Amino acid sequence: MILTVTLNTALDVTHHVPKLIPHTSHRVTAVSERPGGKGLNVARVLAALGHEVTATGFTGGRTGAVVRELLSGTDRLTDALVPCAGTTRRTLAVVDEASGDTTQFNEPGPQIGSAEWAAFLCRYEELLAGAGAVALCGSLPPGVPVGAYAVLVRAARAAGVPALLDTSGEALRRGVAARPEMIKPNAAELAELTGSREPLQATRDARRRGAHAVVTSLGPGGLLAATPQGTWQAAPPRALAGNPTGAGDSAVAGLLSALTEGLDWPARLTRAVALSAATVQAPTAGDFDPGTYEELRHTITITGGN
Repeated sequence: MILTVTLNTALDVTHHVPKLIPHTSHRVTAVSERPGGKGLNVARVLAALGHEVTATGFTGGRTGAVVRELLSGTDRLTDALVPCAGTTRRTLAVVDEASGDTTQFNEPGPQIGSAEWAAFLCRYEELLAGAGAVALCGSLPPGVPVGAYAVLVRAARAAGVPALLDTSGEALRRGVAARPEMIKPNAAELAELTGSREPLQATRDARRRGAHAVVTSLGPGGLLAATPQGTWQAAPPRALAGNPTGAGDSAVAGLLSALTEGLDWPARLTRAVALSAATVQAPTAGDFDPGTYEELRHTITITGGN
C-alpha cells in the first residue's frame, strides 16, 4: 500500500467560460467538482496505475463530506481522512476556453486545533505500519505547525518507510532538514529553498541540505534529478499544449509508484514525465490521458548518468 498525506484537502470546482473578461459577468458552460489537494491528486493517479493507495489528511464540514463521497467511487483507494471541526476549503478554477488559460482561486483551509493535530499524528503512525512509501504533499492549513512535514518525515524514517515531500516555502525548508527520501519542487520552489536559480546547482545544494534525492520540475523541459546514483534529465519528445493543472502531482505518482516497484532512476523519470505530459493533454484537469501516456513513455529522452 502507498500512503498519501494531504493536510489541506480541498473540493476543486472548475468553471468553463467561453472567454474570461475582467469586470464583466460570464455565462458558465460547464462545471465539475472533484476531490482536491496535491496528495489526493497523487492518490487518484496511483489508483489508476493499479496501486493500492490510502489517503489521509484532514476533512470537515459539508465540503469535506462531498470530498469523501466523491472519493468513495475510486477503485483501489481507501479513505483514511481524519475529521476536523472546520470546513474543508474549496478551490475555484476558471478555464478560458478561448485561450485555454486557467485562473485559480485557493482558499486557505480550516483552522486545525492542537488536539486535532495530535489525533492525526496517531492515525498517521498507525497507517505507516502498512505502507511501502508515503507522499507528503501540499500546503499546511492554519493551525498546523510549520515544521509539520519534518515531524512526518522523521516518523516515516523511524518506520522504515521512504517519504517523498512535495511542498514549498518554510514547510519545505524544515522538511528537507529531516532527510526525506525524495523532494519534488518546481524550479521556483527550489530557487527559494537554495537561493540558486541554476537548476543543476540548486538540486545538488538541496541534497546537501538533507534530501536523499531531488527531482525538479522544469515545466515543458521535463524533470531534472540529482540522486546518489547520478544526475539525469528526462524530457518529452515535443512541447504539449493543454492544461498543466495536476501535472506535477502526476509526476509525484509516477516517481512513487516506480520507487515501490524497484525501478531504476531512468525508468522512474520516464514514467513521471510521461504521466505529467499525459495530464497536460487530458480533457479534465488533474487526470491523465492513458493513450498519451502509453505513447510518450516510449519516447522520453533521458540524458546524464553517473
